[in-house]
Amino acid sequence: MGRRRGIMSQRFKEELAKELGFYDVVQREGWGAIRAKDAGNMVKLAIEKAERQLAENMK
Repeated sequence: MGRRRGIMSQRFKEELAKELGFYDVVQREGWGAIRAKDAGNMVKLAIEKAERQLAENMK
């Protein structure tokens, strides 16, 4: 089975990496160079943003 394509757009991932402070690593070495902890924090932040957006849309 092949790897799943990402759900997040490249632009959104870059925005999250900038917000979390490791975008410089992504620019220099690519996404494979980020720490597992940073990847986890990026997913956590993406979920938080999605939940906030859903809550706003429910109003």
